[in-house]
Formats: sequence, C-alpha cells, structure tokens
Amino acid sequence: MLLAIDCGNTNTVFSIWDGTRFRATWRISTDHKRTADEYFVWLQSLMALTKTEADVTEAIISSTVPRVVFNLRVLCNRYFNCRPLVVGKPECRLPQAPRVDQGVTVGPDRLVNTVAGFARHGGNLIVVDFGTATTFDVVDHDGAYIGGVIAPGANLSLEALHMAAAALPHVDVARPARAIGTNTVACMQSGVYWGYIGLIEGIVREVRKERPPNAKVIATGGLASLFSQGTTLFDAVEDDLTMHGLVLIHAHNKEFPDGPQDLS
Repeated sequence: MLLAIDCGNTNTVFSIWDGTRFRATWRISTDHKRTADEYFVWLQSLMALTKTEADVTEAIISSTVPRVVFNLRVLCNRYFNCRPLVVGKPECRLPQAPRVDQGVTVGPDRLVNTVAGFARHGGNLIVVDFGTATTFDVVDHDGAYIGGVIAPGANLSLEALHMAAAALPHVDVARPARAIGTNTVACMQSGVYWGYIGLIEGIVREVRKERPPNAKVIATGGLASLFSQGTTLFDAVEDDLTMHGLVLIHAHNKEFPDGPQDLS
C-alpha cells in the first residue's frame, strides 16, 4: 500500500491508499521537532484504533516545510522499509514540467494540485487552495503549471488583526448571518468572510483576462466548502485534491522511472 503524506504549514495529512481507494486519513499539527519515532507511534496507534490493517510498501511526500522532510524520510525508511518519493526533488518526475521563470522553485503543494486538477477537470484551470496561504494555481491546456497568485490565508488575516489591535479578540472564520455586524465578533467575521469572497472573485477575474475564455475554477483546502457558500464562482469543490495528486504522481513515477526531470 502507499503512504501519502502532505505536509502544510499548519497541518500534516497522512493517507493510506490501497490501489483503489483511501483506506484511512489522519491529520496532525506540523512540527519540525517531531521525530520519526513519534510519527510512527502516533500512526501505529491510529491504525490500531481504527482497525486499519496497512502493509505500507511505498510512500510519497509533499512538504511546504523543508525542515520536516528529513524526519518523514526517516519514518518511511526505518519503519516501512521504503524510500519515499519527495515532490519537487529531481528524482520525482511530473507528467508536465512547470513553465515558470528560470531558477524558480515551485511549491510542491502547487505542483500536486496542478496534476490532480488536470486529471479530474482537464486544462485551462484555476485551482484555489485555502490553506495557511490562499493560493491560485493556473494550469495550462496540457496540464503544466504556468504560475499563479499567493495571498494571505483567512485564518492568518484574522490572527494578524487580533495581534495588531489590542481591543480585537481572536475569532474563527465563519459565514456571518448578515453583512452588517452588530458586535465586534460579527464585524470581524463579516470583514474577513466577505473580504475574502471579494478577493477570490477579483483575483480570478484578473487571471481570466490573461487566459483563454471559460477557465474552470476548482476550490480545495480546509475552508473551501465554507467560502463556496458565498459565491457561485467555483465549478467544483475537491476535498481530497492534494492526496489524489500524490497518488497520481507516484503512479506516474512507477510508469516512467527513467531518470530525473528538471523542475526549474
């Protein structure tokens, strides 16, 4: 079975793929100090609790936090006796190399979303990923990543507002009942929620001006379903897009294992 690991700035997701479906998915906070032994004890406990029998023989990692990759590699080598593929490294091939400025390193999460988005929806695509940052990944007609946009995430913006203004409390992102808030929390939630709806729609509008007509827009990430309630912009909301992309990239490397690919 395949162990797919997606490490983001806030959370790290582990999924077990049995060749036809995801048997289980677990989430843990991202911490570069966590050792391979700690990862394994945690995983082993969850496998036992959920009665997930998993004979892991292969692994693939996507990480936006470089400092955690070493211990994730050790986890795979020591406890699953396999060498993981790491998205973004020269030995990990992609169906299409990104077309960006020479010398630029593209975030692994953006490469994975591009592969999955193209497989499910075809080319001429904009993938909006609601994570610690809100990213917009533009996918060409042949499935290549050709650039995008990075904006602060909604939770990050609320946290910054709370930290910078002493009188403002910490609040969660939520869709307010009304645009006009009648208390501080409601005002903050309205500003962030509808502000981000405006940000998303505005950025997509500008991106579409530079692309062929009718580019599809796909939403993914933890807050995708929440923000999809406030706009008709999205053609689809994909909860498992990143994990699906990891499975596809792993399969591509098994099919075409003939040497490194330049990802610059």
